Amino acid sequence: MVLSLERWEGKVAVVTGASSGIGAAVSQLLVENGIIVVGLARRVDVIEAKAEQLQDKKGQLYALKTDMRSETDIVNAFQWIRENLGPVHILVNNAGVTLENNLHDGDSEAWRMIFDVNVIGLCVATREAMKMMLDYNINGHIIHLNSVSGHKIVNMPGINVYGASKHAVTALAGTLKNEINALGAKIKVTSISPGLVATEMTTMNPNSGPDRLEMMKSLPVLKAEDIAEAIGYCLSTPENVQINELTITPVGEQI
Repeated sequence: MVLSLERWEGKVAVVTGASSGIGAAVSQLLVENGIIVVGLARRVDVIEAKAEQLQDKKGQLYALKTDMRSETDIVNAFQWIRENLGPVHILVNNAGVTLENNLHDGDSEAWRMIFDVNVIGLCVATREAMKMMLDYNINGHIIHLNSVSGHKIVNMPGINVYGASKHAVTALAGTLKNEINALGAKIKVTSISPGLVATEMTTMNPNSGPDRLEMMKSLPVLKAEDIAEAIGYCLSTPENVQINELTITPVGEQI
């Protein structure tokens, strides 16, 4: 099986949470392979700086200021893309958040934020991308950034409702695939479930307590680029091949 992103050259990809970590890494990989990438995030200035760095690459990176907790922001972003760049062929639902918290005495606003970003924001972005893929009869690809905690209960202090939100992503990926099959569409759905990845949400999270950060530093860890390359692999498969679920862990991680 020859792996190549050539069939996506000149097509539009949307990457949510594109300002750092996996989102930034996958945006760069796609631009380097000739894809037009629209990065959605609140820190739009960071994406714009990355776009400057990638000016000489085959593709192009655009930045749209988007709060993934806001349905209006997401809908407006996709409308801008439709009107200015054309239909979306690839959606990478990367945006995610975790807040150190507990269930027994936790903050309900923190719980709500996690579900708003990790679940509702993902659903809204998926809906808007699907509308275009169906309207234009596009054999597109939707990728959900899941987690190993979307498949098992991870014993990590302070993880609170994060695991529940990722279990929801597992269910949503399967449900979306069933809906697509019922429609007779040729849109792929892939759930990517990494173990611990060094990002601003985990090992570099300024809001995490020192004990939690120290504990994570002692664990085997993946790089954001490792996950970006895995996403590139999934996108490079032939049109008749669908990777439903890909679990990626660092060597030595006990899951």
